[in-house]
Amino acid sequence: MTPTLYDICKFLHITGIIMLMGNITATAIWKFFADRTGDARVVGFAQRLVTYTDWMLTLWGVVLTIGGGYGAAWLGRYDLVGDRWLLWSQGLFLVAGLIWLGLLVPIQIRQARAARAFEGTGVIPEAYRRDSRRWIVWGLVATLPLIAVTWLMVAKPV
Repeated sequence: MTPTLYDICKFLHITGIIMLMGNITATAIWKFFADRTGDARVVGFAQRLVTYTDWMLTLWGVVLTIGGGYGAAWLGRYDLVGDRWLLWSQGLFLVAGLIWLGLLVPIQIRQARAARAFEGTGVIPEAYRRDSRRWIVWGLVATLPLIAVTWLMVAKPV
């Protein structure tokens, strides 16, 4: 059986979700443990990888999730507002995105700059540690709506 354009869009949507959810989960775990080492080289390396994987996995995961999702919705003739599970999914996805763009990305930029500076000195400043704690907490907060969206996509309860 030949896949339809709808199947391709749905595949891209699911691939994007896997990239997005996989990266934000794995990144938080290994960054948390890298920060706990207290070794400026390890922490700096982990911070560079956070930036790299966000550009390569999170960003493209978001693009595929949105592009594939709206493509599949359009081709499948879903009502983006009338189907309540789709309306809630879009709203929750937007909430997560606003947290990422408004809080997490600025924190991450500060951390990347700080990490470049302290890798050479070997001394991790308290401001970096404070930002790391905020990044983890707000990252978890931003992940909750994405988990809810994933459930809504599967169960379609409302």
